[in-house]
Amino acid sequence: MSDAAQNRPDQARGDGAPSAGTVTTGVLVRDVVLYSVARLGLVVVLALVILFGGKAFGVDVPLIVAALFAVLIALPLSLVLFAKLRKRVNIDIAAVDAQRRADKADLHAKLRGEDRR
Repeated sequence: MSDAAQNRPDQARGDGAPSAGTVTTGVLVRDVVLYSVARLGLVVVLALVILFGGKAFGVDVPLIVAALFAVLIALPLSLVLFAKLRKRVNIDIAAVDAQRRADKADLHAKLRGEDRR
């Protein structure tokens, strides 16, 4: 399977079903916050490395320049370092979306008077 196919949430198990069972929005929010904090932490660590690395070589690097370079470096680096967490977030999003679609279809069936059980 190609890397692009492995990153698709509907390819998590091959049949489109979420691998972890029912995912609640609370689990999704927790995973998204964890992923965001990890990425922001990476930016902070890289900015500190750039700032203090510059000082080690006798170069005074402005904070905004260090932050800009840290963001640029962190973008591709976080894709590699946090791939497992990113895939988990994608699977959670797909599961919550599938549940939302199922609930919507069930509501539409009830409004039409059909019994979907």
